[in-house]
Amino acid sequence: MNDQELFYLLALQRVEGVGDIIAKKLLTQFGSAEAVFKAKVSQLNAIDGIGSVLLKNFKDQSVFAKAERELEFIFSNQITVTTFQDADYPERLKHCFDGPLVLFSSGTINLKNQKIISIVGTRQITSYGLEFCRKFIAELAPLNPVIVSGFAYGVDIVAHQLAMENNLQTIGVVAHGLNQIYPKSHKKYVAKMEENGGFITEFWSTSNPDKENFVRRNRIVAGMAEATIVIESAERGGSLITANLANDYNRDVFAVPGRVTDKYSQGCNTLIKTQKANVLTSASDLIYMLNWDIEKEVKSVQKQLFVALDDDEQKIYDYLLQSGKEVLDIIALHCEFPIYKISGILLNMELKGVIRPLPGKLFEAI
Repeated sequence: MNDQELFYLLALQRVEGVGDIIAKKLLTQFGSAEAVFKAKVSQLNAIDGIGSVLLKNFKDQSVFAKAERELEFIFSNQITVTTFQDADYPERLKHCFDGPLVLFSSGTINLKNQKIISIVGTRQITSYGLEFCRKFIAELAPLNPVIVSGFAYGVDIVAHQLAMENNLQTIGVVAHGLNQIYPKSHKKYVAKMEENGGFITEFWSTSNPDKENFVRRNRIVAGMAEATIVIESAERGGSLITANLANDYNRDVFAVPGRVTDKYSQGCNTLIKTQKANVLTSASDLIYMLNWDIEKEVKSVQKQLFVALDDDEQKIYDYLLQSGKEVLDIIALHCEFPIYKISGILLNMELKGVIRPLPGKLFEAI
């Protein structure tokens, strides 16, 4: 998009009464934002949703001054602008009827990888949620998914941190302009996130993190991902709004079950009970439900050198190298592990690309 068209597109956003849906109709009809402003009144009036009040608002010349100021901010801060018509716009978000007209981003975001998942939850994450999130992201790491969240306290920032620890691209969808960071205490994570990922918003630099913006932000979190995972949630909360939006967009939703007495498992348990979410007990649940080709992914990582194995994994790997193909029960017997423990270890090793499963509960070293 050239600078002139971007200028008119920003101005279109500032016409009172023109939201994302109407703006998309106008751009589809006239081909460009500049053409919209140059269209005749009769042409505009023919568009469904354009009434006399909105026609009057198109005469407001102040929208151009506002667009000019925002354009200066974009250029001076090297902000990337993506419209719903661009190839770089999140593919799944294009199919959401209320997806943002424009997205502003910073960092090194690359959405060519279609394995995009959103992780959301309470701002008061417990040790249970923390440990599940840690294990879940580590198990998924060999598949190299993009981790999306809202950069808020609790589950959000934990998901971003664990993604970075596992060298995964992570994207924070924020509810304000890119001229600020909220909460301010998370500013220390910005530079590292922008090295492999970054930040996305639909809000101008003049927007503050107002309460209503977080609800609008949630539709991007849900819309751009293949699946939304709720780690922990009380009976009410923003993460449940995100889950409901994901359901509305016909996306997969997963929730981590918890004890019925735990406050921050109530929302997850309700999602599962009302069949609005799949049960998530491990990364294998997600891989199975999304039909991710684990064998193909393992082949893509199996040639990595110096894969880090812990003592238990190394013991099993050495045994399989020596014995060849072996069934799970015999591996457990020779390596002196209980069945319940060895299943989890084998899954981790499979995701690391050092073993592969075979029919008949057989495993072999790669």
